[in-house]
Amino acid sequence: MSVLPSQARAVIIGGGVVGCSVAYHLAQLGWKDVVLLERKQLTSGTTWHAAGLIGQLRSSLNLTRLAKYSAELYARLGDEVGLDTGFRQNGSLAVALTGERLEELKRSASTAKTFGLEVQVLTPSDVREAYPLLAGEEIHGGAFLPKDGQADPANIALGLAKGARAGSVSIFENTRVTTVHRRDGRVTGVATDKGEIAADFVVNCGGMWGREIGRMAGVDVPLHACEHFYIVTDAIPDLPRDLPVLRVPDECAYYKEDAGKIVLGCFEPQAKPWGGQGIPEDFCFDELPEDFAHFEPILERAVERLPILAQAGIRTFFNGPESFTPDGRYLLGEAPFLRNFFLACGFNSIGIQSAGGAGKALAEWMDGGEPPFDLWDVDIRRLHPVQNNRRYLEARVSETLGLLYADHFPYRQFATARGIRRTPLHDALAAQGACFGETAGWERANWFAPDGVEPVYRYSWQRQNWFEHAAAEHRAVRETVGLFDMSSFAKFRVEGPDAEAVLQRVCANDVAVEPGRVVYTQWLNRHGGIEADLTVTRLSETSYLVVTAAASGIRDLAWLQRQIPEEARCAVVDVTSGEAVLSLMGPQARALLQTVTDQDLGNEAFPFASAQTIELGSVLARAHRITYVGELGWELYVPSEMAGSAFEALMEVGEGFGLKLCGMHALDSCRIEKAFRHFGHDVTDEDHVLEAGLGFAVKVDKTPSKFGDFIGREAVLHKRETGLQRRLLQFKLRDPAPLLYHDEPIRRDGEIVGRLTSGNYGHHLGAAIGLGYVSVPPGTALPALKQADYAIEIAGELFPAEASVKPLYDPKSERPRS
Repeated sequence: MSVLPSQARAVIIGGGVVGCSVAYHLAQLGWKDVVLLERKQLTSGTTWHAAGLIGQLRSSLNLTRLAKYSAELYARLGDEVGLDTGFRQNGSLAVALTGERLEELKRSASTAKTFGLEVQVLTPSDVREAYPLLAGEEIHGGAFLPKDGQADPANIALGLAKGARAGSVSIFENTRVTTVHRRDGRVTGVATDKGEIAADFVVNCGGMWGREIGRMAGVDVPLHACEHFYIVTDAIPDLPRDLPVLRVPDECAYYKEDAGKIVLGCFEPQAKPWGGQGIPEDFCFDELPEDFAHFEPILERAVERLPILAQAGIRTFFNGPESFTPDGRYLLGEAPFLRNFFLACGFNSIGIQSAGGAGKALAEWMDGGEPPFDLWDVDIRRLHPVQNNRRYLEARVSETLGLLYADHFPYRQFATARGIRRTPLHDALAAQGACFGETAGWERANWFAPDGVEPVYRYSWQRQNWFEHAAAEHRAVRETVGLFDMSSFAKFRVEGPDAEAVLQRVCANDVAVEPGRVVYTQWLNRHGGIEADLTVTRLSETSYLVVTAAASGIRDLAWLQRQIPEEARCAVVDVTSGEAVLSLMGPQARALLQTVTDQDLGNEAFPFASAQTIELGSVLARAHRITYVGELGWELYVPSEMAGSAFEALMEVGEGFGLKLCGMHALDSCRIEKAFRHFGHDVTDEDHVLEAGLGFAVKVDKTPSKFGDFIGREAVLHKRETGLQRRLLQFKLRDPAPLLYHDEPIRRDGEIVGRLTSGNYGHHLGAAIGLGYVSVPPGTALPALKQADYAIEIAGELFPAEASVKPLYDPKSERPRS
């Protein structure tokens, strides 16, 4: 038996399929001195009982890339290591029992084309031909992905482990990690029940133990186990062995042929959380107690859907735990505030299909010191400490399991674990008919219901019940004045004698401005990709305020802190909760605000992109003249305890100016008309700042700070020399009826040349608007890009579109400066 080493380059905690994949891919990159520690035996947690479904189409391009790689890896792994992985590419078939579900499948099929996946939309008769065992008259159609398949989960993990060992990875079973050591913001190793290992990297692949491993390291890892049920039938005579994996999401069920038997599993709407009080220490290849009554409704519908099940006995009724996260997406990447502590866990029952790609991406991230491409969808930095609360998790994961097979309607809101973070104006807005949505745990008014209208969502792929109400809010912003509660903005004070020098190094724009100026800027990585998109306001010679989106608060705070040199006299403090923000926007904003302040708000006294302290009614506010909707307006920052008073002062005089309370839907529709970018969709760390059309905010000739040129400067200069390979454009459908969301294919002269990164309805422009990157043929000037014949594909149908390089609304940006 090998002796546990005292030193390693990397320690991987967890011997499931994901931990084995990370080990395998580190070995493929040539890493030596890698140790994998498993508390019991390999695969003994959740991997051994996984269903082994290998689907490739995910919710975004890069997650699909990872899933595609998994399938490709498993197809060759058996021959590589000499262990049968059971991988079969029989395809997968998703069946729609409603028109809404068919619309979802059609939209997904269109999206798949931009991801490079082969997919076929099937008629009801096609569905029955593809899966002859199906019964029922209510089948509306389906979608078939021929390169999906299934595999043996345990053997995939063991195959990866075998490949890792061949690459000199040391694997120790029956070795429990008891402590994660750290010092000066960096991980330094682990303690186990067999001894200590000093390490440069530690990777948390602990599955449903991931949260507890995170607590050892002082890192929030929001995940929680749920019970997951399936049955295995007795052998069924003459059962075809080439049946595709069948999913009937409207009945919460999936079916897989397995050695002449059928596996029937489910993702029921109301799941059963498990393990909140702790997982038994001796848990190893364990099953949870049977709960047939919980599974029985799924089985009853399944027998009607596949009548062959009525004659088949049940060989196995299985109940085992799987780990789930608050938003149904797994956790990947480096912990925001602990260097070299990496995570790959919380896989929401798609661990097998994700493990190959996730392991490869994480290994490349560790090796290169940065993500290999945009992984924001699953980046651990998207989640916030409040979401690691056990009671919050227990409530939320009871919903997220079922949402895997629920209708994935646009704007769908979580129903559980709500009301955790409320702005100071929450109750006042609720009294005015606010319908709230959740972002990063924050309750935010998405739209306002008029008197007599219930402020609840009625979901659809078409115009939802709030559409006209948000349109009225949008028109108020364009024609009179709207008021938004933007208190959920993440806000950081950057303080100290070196604050300017640090921010000049981090920001692509020039922030060496006089106090009282607001600067819109990006933070770039060394490739010129956009790490953050935000504003920086200089408050004094030694003080700045950084304001960014709620969703990216943790990410941006961690990025900024990591860029501060050790010798810098500079500190960053999160002051998000200290100030509320009221955003007053529209042509009448100045006139309204002037009635509650004596401050001169004219252009000369209070120019665009400046900030001043004003009296607002009976309180003091710091007014920032800036906009995200493309209109004259101010963001009004007031101490949280004074927010109510400021709100009342504005509302008291608002009626005379046509003031209307507005929500996030109106904000988004206004910003997309103005072609303002949205971080995480239109701009990411993989999108070059020049190709995103944001070169105006990049100052390559600014004086370098004492800490050097701004990050990404060389990449910007290089791109200027070599030219753009793609460019973000704005699109407007010529037909006013269809709706756009994101990921719809962009066709130019009939060929797919990109996809929409975001979409919404432009109520002023009178049609759906989208933003999306298109390829730039060599030597093509930007104005020529819009001259082609463009169309956007929606659910398989093409809709002609107008393309524009400049914003279709107020292209010269005259209105915010009016």
